[in-house]
Amino acid sequence: MSNPSTSAGPCKLTTAGDTVHLVQLTDTHLCAERGGTLLDMDTDRSLQLVIEHVLQERPVIDGLLCTGDLSDRGSRDAYLRLTEYLQAFSAESFWLPGNHDDRGQMETALQGQGCLCGEVQAGDWQVLMLDSQIPGEVGGELGELEQQRLLAALERAQAEGLFTLVCLHHQPVSIGSAWIDQQKLADAERFWETLERFAGVRGVLWGHVHQEIDWLRGDIALMASPSTCVQFAPGSERFKADDRPPGYRWLELCKDGSINTGISRVTDATFTVDLESGGYL
Repeated sequence: MSNPSTSAGPCKLTTAGDTVHLVQLTDTHLCAERGGTLLDMDTDRSLQLVIEHVLQERPVIDGLLCTGDLSDRGSRDAYLRLTEYLQAFSAESFWLPGNHDDRGQMETALQGQGCLCGEVQAGDWQVLMLDSQIPGEVGGELGELEQQRLLAALERAQAEGLFTLVCLHHQPVSIGSAWIDQQKLADAERFWETLERFAGVRGVLWGHVHQEIDWLRGDIALMASPSTCVQFAPGSERFKADDRPPGYRWLELCKDGSINTGISRVTDATFTVDLESGGYL
């Protein structure tokens, strides 16, 4: 498994006030060519409409969290277009690879930009970007190196009095859809054993599932979000697309360790999706 390089240390974000304002854009599935489709949906168009929606609603954005499956087939050209689209924001973006991504092509497209930084510090918060990709596999696993990095980062945050938001691509809990729960984080048990040792961990955020989840596990917020393209129907035994529109998640990380968050979807446009499809891989 490939992992983020952390030799340069955490990326630092400067915020205007005490609250850290973040936006999650996930599962963009951009194709090799502009205008390519996933289940009949033009994923470039849907992402651009979501970005316009974000800009209309969120006047303050300190950082963007792009949590995997950013390209549908790991195309360098897709990543280059993503960097082009994200220029609409003044904020920095931080990326994770998903099972559809090619980390090497990501790195080539980014040309040394800090988007693949494995840790971000902003205000009273640490945001950990954990790589759950197993190259060539659909399911996810952190593996030994990322598990060790997680523990070391949480120990450091505790020593420095920081709260933590943990981000990854694959879901670390079952979400009630049998087909995609087969792909959840394989070493989730160890992941949770580590997190539950640290009171400063306040949220876990992921992609992959193309649907909204807002749950609690003890005091830890569990959050998954709509894709910027096709949505998956909740509670499905087999693959099933949903007709809900694309969207994004906003997060406010507060000085007292609380998280304000919500989902917003594009409602002023129409989208085409093949609801009869039996899969998308």
